[in-house]
Amino acid sequence: MDAIKLVLFFLALVKYCEPANILYVVPFTSKSHYIMLKPIGLELARRGHNVTVITGHREPNPPPNYRQVMVDKKEIWEIIGGGRPNVFNMVEISAESFHQQILWRGGLAFTELTLNSTEVRQLLAEDIKFDLVISEQFFQEAMNVLAHKYNTPLVLVTTFGNCMRHNIVTRNPLQLATVVAEFLDVREPTSFWARLRNLYFTAYEYVYWRYIYLEKQEALVKKYLPNLPQPVPSLYDLQKNASLILINGHFSFDPPAAYLPNIVEIGGVHLSKSDTQLPQDLQKVLDNAKHGAVYMNFGSNVRSSELPTEKRNAVLNVFRKLNQTVLWKWEDDNLENKPENLIVRKWLPQKEILSHPNIKVFISHGGLIGTQEATFHGVPIIGIPIYADQYNNLLQAQYLGFGKILEYHDINEKTLWNVLNEVLTDESYTKKAKQMSQRFRDRPMSALDTAMYWIEYVIRNNGADYLKNPAMELSWVAYSMIDVYAFILIVALASIYVVLKITKTVMSLANTYESKKQKKKKL
Repeated sequence: MDAIKLVLFFLALVKYCEPANILYVVPFTSKSHYIMLKPIGLELARRGHNVTVITGHREPNPPPNYRQVMVDKKEIWEIIGGGRPNVFNMVEISAESFHQQILWRGGLAFTELTLNSTEVRQLLAEDIKFDLVISEQFFQEAMNVLAHKYNTPLVLVTTFGNCMRHNIVTRNPLQLATVVAEFLDVREPTSFWARLRNLYFTAYEYVYWRYIYLEKQEALVKKYLPNLPQPVPSLYDLQKNASLILINGHFSFDPPAAYLPNIVEIGGVHLSKSDTQLPQDLQKVLDNAKHGAVYMNFGSNVRSSELPTEKRNAVLNVFRKLNQTVLWKWEDDNLENKPENLIVRKWLPQKEILSHPNIKVFISHGGLIGTQEATFHGVPIIGIPIYADQYNNLLQAQYLGFGKILEYHDINEKTLWNVLNEVLTDESYTKKAKQMSQRFRDRPMSALDTAMYWIEYVIRNNGADYLKNPAMELSWVAYSMIDVYAFILIVALASIYVVLKITKTVMSLANTYESKKQKKKKL
């Protein structure tokens, strides 16, 4: 009997761990996106799945079952035209302009680049079968049609947090009073005008996305994928029927929100495992920083070397006053007037630096990946937001007590010194940062294991359609209960009308009776 149980156990185990063929579509070439997304594909391969990844970044030593299909090498600034701008100038543009100039234009251009890339076209021409398609949710909806091409469930994954347009499509509660649209910056999120702005922008983005942007993505599908099995579902329906969306957020940092069971938070997924170490020279520098160290990095898209001269000099003068060692990502070969305590590199291993106990503060632009890394390692943040979700990320860090915002236009020697000195000397920032680190890490299982569980859950359960909101089958009127509320209102108004009519009639009869009574008395 025991032998039979053992055999049955191993049979169940084999079934549970059965490898799948997975297509992982993460073509966007932004390095910060890849840092967050690559652990998912690599971990799936390490778990025995055969992973084919469409990517703009080549992994140097992948597992043998991890096939890389490279997107033609071009940066987003090349394909949208006009050359690379000084990204600091984006601090001036509105969320609407940012979408029009960068996200919508760049999304279409990059989707077309991906579909027209040599290796991608070769892959799509192969006779190959996949069991699942995982696609990055970042303005490349035409790529989602690959789930239809290969007749598989679709999983989406974001490098940002909550996605408002996906919420609307899947009938997930919007919670506009407390959850701000992902690329909208508002200074006082709960104020009347901020909530009104959030409502307007959410409606604007959704309407433009659904009725204009998706039509342009549909045109790319017809142009580059003409031989799809018929009938081809709309990109809207593919989004609507996605089995799962993994979002780069977590309630320990972000404002808590209600989610359907197939919307899963995996914030900090790239921090679950670390197989890299600090280079020996940086390890030695930080180990020997007896007063601690300050780390400054504006991410992969914003270049410190493009700072205006007066702001750059202000930064250098402040660093010169510090006893701490300073590490700064500086992209040019030279930096004039560099103080002795400052070390510059064109690229710095950020999460490894932030994990060092001697790092006292992180001066950042507020990108979500870097903010999560600082949160994970318990490092206070001084944030200088430039565009997109950066202000919201930093506002949350400030609200939670381990961050401080310094507006870009306010940067001068005095303001930077005051903010930096405050964060370095006020122990409450470090204390709050350590508390946030504990809170961010305290989970039933790691973010990466969470992602693995739900991806494999979708595979095991053939798309797990039962996780989706049944309200998607209802009309907007029925889902919003407008017909029910309208019926209740009509009944209430009719009841009031009847009561008033009866009351008026009774009063009229009473008056008539009283009038007749008075006449009889006179007689």
